Amino acid sequence: MADRQPIRAGDAPPAGKPALFVTRFAPSPTGRLHRGNAFSALTAFAAARRNGGRFLLRLEDIDTTRCRPEYSEAALEDLAWLGLTWEEPVRRQSQHRSDYESALDRLAKAGLLYRCFHTRSELAARAQSAPHGSQEPFIGGPLAASEEASRLAAGKAFAWRLSLDAARRQLGDLDGLTFLETGAGPRGETGRCAARPDLSGDIVLARKDVGVAYHLAVVVDDALQGVTQVIRGNDLFEATHIQRLLQVLLGLPAPAYHHHPLLAGPDGKRYAKRDRSETLAEIRKSGVSAADLRRQLGFASLDLIE
Repeated sequence: MADRQPIRAGDAPPAGKPALFVTRFAPSPTGRLHRGNAFSALTAFAAARRNGGRFLLRLEDIDTTRCRPEYSEAALEDLAWLGLTWEEPVRRQSQHRSDYESALDRLAKAGLLYRCFHTRSELAARAQSAPHGSQEPFIGGPLAASEEASRLAAGKAFAWRLSLDAARRQLGDLDGLTFLETGAGPRGETGRCAARPDLSGDIVLARKDVGVAYHLAVVVDDALQGVTQVIRGNDLFEATHIQRLLQVLLGLPAPAYHHHPLLAGPDGKRYAKRDRSETLAEIRKSGVSAADLRRQLGFASLDLIE
């Protein structure tokens, strides 16, 4: 693994200082931002302002197969137009791979990972063959040492998976894991919630084509940046279960979570990049001002510009 890079200025509160309200907006630059992204960014920004806290911006661009540099720069432009300000430097995941590799190495040395040689097509076929189309979580386990050595010698590709069985052996029990939800999940979940990492199964934490997976990168980032409040859409509520487990296994602090409703268009469908939702750039080009858009999104009274 590469040497761990130092935490840069602005990534964490000064030593000895009391914990502040620290939150972030962390888009993945796979396309231009839309109204839903604007709503989520404003929600986090407004919370930081109300609580006298810090607002960070992070670009989750570690997946080089989908993320594009031009979308990263466009996100900065769109958010500045919207009226947001943030601390510098912006953390870009692509510049901090050694942090994630270090965490992955710790999990591997603790015996919590195993190599999975299933191809994507094999996994897709397995899902299709599940009874009644059920989406059962993947539960596997390491191959016999001789079989694994044979596949590695043949140059077979593999992904690193987190072993829930190994996690149970290390922690004794996963039933006591909880997280604090100050908003509401998609089914109204709020308050102290039970974490159910078993719902995700043995998740992939790294593979050759995209490097380290989202779940591992995000918990490492939040810890290194001193994030105390994770504010995001409730489509990511389920991700909290496995992320909470990773925090425990890596000895990382647990932030509080606030999941907000997803913004939907006139047709009732939530805004999404894959559905080619109207982008902030298109909204700006149509003559709508940032103040107009903020009012439409429910942030008319927010004093955004210092």
